[in-house]
Amino acid sequence: MFRNILIPTDGSSLATVAVDAAVAFAKEVGANITVFTVMEPFHLFTSSSYQLGSTREEYEALSREHAAQTLAAAQAQAERAGVACATDQVRSHEVFRAIIQKAEDIGADLIVMASHGRSGVGALIVGSVTAKVLTHSTIPVLVYRKK
Repeated sequence: MFRNILIPTDGSSLATVAVDAAVAFAKEVGANITVFTVMEPFHLFTSSSYQLGSTREEYEALSREHAAQTLAAAQAQAERAGVACATDQVRSHEVFRAIIQKAEDIGADLIVMASHGRSGVGALIVGSVTAKVLTHSTIPVLVYRKK
């Protein structure tokens, strides 16, 4: 049923758990995977700890390095499992739209991603990329949540 799975990740520990589960699932069903990272552009006014102490150039270099490390780790894991894996990264102000667009571009039939499970004020302030993907995607989404 699922042959082409998109796995968006930000490299967080929870997202890594979702990548692990998605690789195992892909192996079980014989699917190919694409691991995808969306880097947010530098913002002059931000609450992101990555951006507060950085210049634009430093932030962009650090975010590219973090994305490359995250994708390399996921690709190595997929190779060890014998799962065909492609990787990609983009920079976008709207992370959820970039994820949905990538899924459509590669013909994904499933998106597997993590959710931090924030609620209340935390969800309102931080927002939820996963909730936005669930709301706007026509492609099925499998969500791994923090236990």
